[in-house]
Amino acid sequence: MSRAGRRRGPAWSRLSDEQLLDLRLCDLHLRIRGSRIEPQIRRLERELAARGLAFRPHCWIAQEWFSPDGVPGIAIPFYLLHPRLMALERRCMGEVEGGKTAALMQILRHEAGHALDTAFRLRRRRRWRELFGRASRPYPRHYRPRPGSRRFVQHLGSWYAQSHPTEDFAETVAVWLAPRSNWRLRYAGWPALRKLEYVDELIGELRGRRPPVRARRHVEPLKVARRTLRQHYAHMVRHYRSDDAERIDKILLRVFMPQRRRRGQTPAARLLREDLPVLRRRIAARTGASEYLVQELVAHLRERCRTLGLFVRGGRRRSRRRAERLIVALVSRARHNVGPWFAL
Repeated sequence: MSRAGRRRGPAWSRLSDEQLLDLRLCDLHLRIRGSRIEPQIRRLERELAARGLAFRPHCWIAQEWFSPDGVPGIAIPFYLLHPRLMALERRCMGEVEGGKTAALMQILRHEAGHALDTAFRLRRRRRWRELFGRASRPYPRHYRPRPGSRRFVQHLGSWYAQSHPTEDFAETVAVWLAPRSNWRLRYAGWPALRKLEYVDELIGELRGRRPPVRARRHVEPLKVARRTLRQHYAHMVRHYRSDDAERIDKILLRVFMPQRRRRGQTPAARLLREDLPVLRRRIAARTGASEYLVQELVAHLRERCRTLGLFVRGGRRRSRRRAERLIVALVSRARHNVGPWFAL
């Protein structure tokens, strides 16, 4: 690419949202080198080096954040590689996870904790299991945090360390690793301090050592992803939508009627379709979610109403209000993915 071409950016960066959504992920041709996130990856490496660690997690581009079991590396979501993709992510998902430098470094340190665990097989150690629990414990789809608990560090938000032993360890490493975190003072008197002190001792033992697990594979790299951006975001919305489908159907049966009682009674699916513009704006304003996310969730409810053969119960205005309450609760759950189920 010529120097002028690099200044203008890739051709897809000048497409409209609708045109960009029809582009395949693999056709973005992204790379970390020279991107806006490369300096942050180098910063993470300097932080690890400053602690005496010879270990450096390798990074690659994928569809979302993760550090896979058996591979001591970090997958970085594609949208962070370019401002145009960040803008599309914000429109479709309502936020950009790691979009700001401070948040990006927090996530990188967290994922480095996972990679460190994998590289040195730390979860096999008895003391690790005594402090954090068994890594083999099933991963919960949802968890109910205890905000007042002092047994866990607080790093990424939503009390994420409480979700699973491996997340507890990764969060503890992230707090320990952050420069000027002052963790001894901040967590003085907390049971979580024992975990931080263990990590401190553990890193002291690992300094200068080469890890036994050195796999450099790229798991689910973006370059092999054939789905379009539109398909990707539809999948993400389905993923963040609650998997309690049976419970959603039961609530829909309370909001609407399972059979027609009178002539001219409005089908529930039609109500949701006709009122979508108003619902989309109102619910997005109430919840802070993107209108795209609201629209996709309403589309799912409309499909369920059609499948169940539901009709408006009572007046249209009352049914609209009850449907709005359901959608607000569902959007909130989809965005935060924690806490107890909602009630109507």
